[in-house]
Amino acid sequence: MKTLQLPSVLVDSKWLKAHLQHPDLVVLDASWHMPAAKRSGEQEWHQQRIPGARFFDFDSKIKDKDSSLPHMLPSEAQFSRQVSELGLSNHHHVVIYDSNGIFAAPRAWWMFRAMGHEQVAVLDGGLPGWLKQGYPQESGEPTDVAPGHFVARRQADWIADASRVQNTLSQPGTRILDARSLERFSGQVADPRPGVRPGHMPGAHCLPFADLLEQGHFLPQEQLKQKLAPLLAPEQHLICSCGSGVTAAILALAATLIGHRQIAVYDGSWTEWGGSSDLPVVTDN
Repeated sequence: MKTLQLPSVLVDSKWLKAHLQHPDLVVLDASWHMPAAKRSGEQEWHQQRIPGARFFDFDSKIKDKDSSLPHMLPSEAQFSRQVSELGLSNHHHVVIYDSNGIFAAPRAWWMFRAMGHEQVAVLDGGLPGWLKQGYPQESGEPTDVAPGHFVARRQADWIADASRVQNTLSQPGTRILDARSLERFSGQVADPRPGVRPGHMPGAHCLPFADLLEQGHFLPQEQLKQKLAPLLAPEQHLICSCGSGVTAAILALAATLIGHRQIAVYDGSWTEWGGSSDLPVVTDN
């Protein structure tokens, strides 16, 4: 069998279908929904999934359980252990999807990149795009997998904390992009999380993640460049933020797709920043 090689950090359903049985490929369902949706990604994975897909739960399992913030990146040791339990080893190529098309899968993609795994991609169009092609699906209890041997190596460049963000607020060499809606970014509406102030970080720019998508797919590369070019110079460091570190990863993946480097996701995002009285907040009201 030919050596597997991911063509990009974004793959389509046709490519995945052609390589689905390759022994070096692991498919993960990283579906997650906002609490107000009252949907369970794991329950839906049991009901309908791409054949062989394993569930990657970054919201309640593969997270820092000692943090009060939602789904924060776990330690190297925890990530290594839990990913190994999913049957992954460092030689595997990973394709991640979610049930919305493009929403939560980039978060899991970023987690792998932040833990030193480069052979990882997101399925453009996600599960809806796969099903639209008429490709096979499965349901019920998954087949047990043998544990793998995955060793995580945390990559500090991919991860931003509040201190790093605060230290770069006034530095022209760094651009902070916020994936939340303009209404939330500007402070026109209250934050949905209790105790979190409305508004944004001084100097941050708003780029709603939905502006980079169309019907569950990323916009073509040239259109992504047109969206990002007015906000991000090639030589700038990029820090992506959002409500809780999920849709920020959509911006990070989009920037990667157009060839940008020096990208980080602010893991605590606005839940941490807006929830701390010690950090500066501005509004456009």
